[in-house]
Amino acid sequence: MAAPSTVDLGSVPVAIVGGGPVGLGLAIELGQRGIECVVIEPYEAPQPIPKGQNLTQRSLEHFHFWGVEAQLRAARTIPAAYGIGGLTAYGTLLGPYAYDWLQRELVRPYYFCDNERLPQYATEAVLRNRIAQLPSVTVRYGSRANEVEPSDDGIALTLTDLQGQQSLLRAQYVVGCDGSRSLVRQQANITQTLSDHDRLMVLLVFRSRGLHELLKRYPGKSYYNVLQPELQGYWKFFGRVDLGNTWFFHAPVPAGTTRDNFDFQHYVQETVGAPIDIEFDYIGFWSLRFAIADRYRCGRIFVAGDAAHSHPPYGGYGINTGFEDARNLGWKLAASLQGWGSDALLDSYDAERRPVFASTANDFIARSIETDRTFLRDFSPDSDRSAFEAAWALRSQGAVSEVTAFEPNYEGSTVVFGPIDGRCSAVGRHSFEARAGHHLAPARMPSGDDVFEHLDDGFTLLAWDADRATVNEFVEAARAERVPLRVVQDQRSGEVLRYGASVILVRPDQYVAWAGEHSQIGARKILQTAIGR
Repeated sequence: MAAPSTVDLGSVPVAIVGGGPVGLGLAIELGQRGIECVVIEPYEAPQPIPKGQNLTQRSLEHFHFWGVEAQLRAARTIPAAYGIGGLTAYGTLLGPYAYDWLQRELVRPYYFCDNERLPQYATEAVLRNRIAQLPSVTVRYGSRANEVEPSDDGIALTLTDLQGQQSLLRAQYVVGCDGSRSLVRQQANITQTLSDHDRLMVLLVFRSRGLHELLKRYPGKSYYNVLQPELQGYWKFFGRVDLGNTWFFHAPVPAGTTRDNFDFQHYVQETVGAPIDIEFDYIGFWSLRFAIADRYRCGRIFVAGDAAHSHPPYGGYGINTGFEDARNLGWKLAASLQGWGSDALLDSYDAERRPVFASTANDFIARSIETDRTFLRDFSPDSDRSAFEAAWALRSQGAVSEVTAFEPNYEGSTVVFGPIDGRCSAVGRHSFEARAGHHLAPARMPSGDDVFEHLDDGFTLLAWDADRATVNEFVEAARAERVPLRVVQDQRSGEVLRYGASVILVRPDQYVAWAGEHSQIGARKILQTAIGR
């Protein structure tokens, strides 16, 4: 039988390879700005594997601006009143030593939204429903990209659907959101730096009513880490998929472990510290390693999410980092396609996002593994109980500092007016002060609205009792540079005083580009810098 002919799908401004949460988020970001894009996604339905569950306050801000915050919260599989906190235990889950972990509520005042928890497949379903409402976005479910090749007028993609039909799609830009084994990254010849911890991990999804009953002693908790000396700092951890029945479990296993040669039921029960009923729904394996693309851009090709970076699912950083990639890249691609963003602005995606991931991996995840390894080597309740308990109490305090120190920022970016010695990093300090390169904190305006209710898809100029000449200078500069700019004016009183500046230029992703009393630099220079000109 003759091979089917290739169908020409025409051209689009942006093609997104991979319709997981990051690819869908990017498509929404572009689609809401009127940018036509096509998403290529091989799976016709979200895969029912409970990963990527913890969503930070910052990620919920994304969902707010994507118009689906309420829908996301309605899709959660655990009642909102139950809680979404974490816990770390020593020895077994039911042992005498445990403390609260990853208390993200500690930084809630610095964000507009509460955090949330639900399985990734539920998140994807919400995003898919939103995509269906955007006429500028097309999703080719059941299609897979086979080849990504630069051409004279952009990028040519060869696709194959479930029936074997080949198609050709051309795009001005291609973004690979196609996972850690990204075809886009490989075909763009983007190399990776790998840090392999040489650990095989198992992911178990199982049902157990007995575990739910046992863990009623920890109200308000939804995920649980267990530290054991023989694991040398690597975790065993449980998470609720729903309330009362379904769980997931990640843990190291010996090299060569398969579904059939290992007693997973005993392994889970030993970690819990009690016999429980277990009915397995899924058994899978993954390699514990850190990987980061050596660049996030190669000409007209970009990578985002797991295609750009991957790490162990410790602390719920992965999916949240991917969503931030989508917000950062989305507005910059739109700016370029709409004619007011520069090529240097597109370069700033790599310059801002890549060091933030490297810092997340090194300063939080890898460091926590090393810290746990040292603690488990140096302290034991069997050898010196008092020393162990003192060190355990200090660890509880450290769990607080981990949350408060995680404040991704772009102080070193060339498109913000950060400090001279600034650098882009995941380490920072939360503050209500408006600081260039940092996320803007919410504030109640004298009018009664929150500032976040007035932020725009373009740039927003917050002007608190600013003189008319300064405001007009920014308005004229925006008109000259064709930069979309909304001006928000109100009295400088109440919570907005916390910003410490009367004029604040906010980027489309809610990061501050510049803040001050008046501009000695000049409004046009500020705007030109913020868009990479």
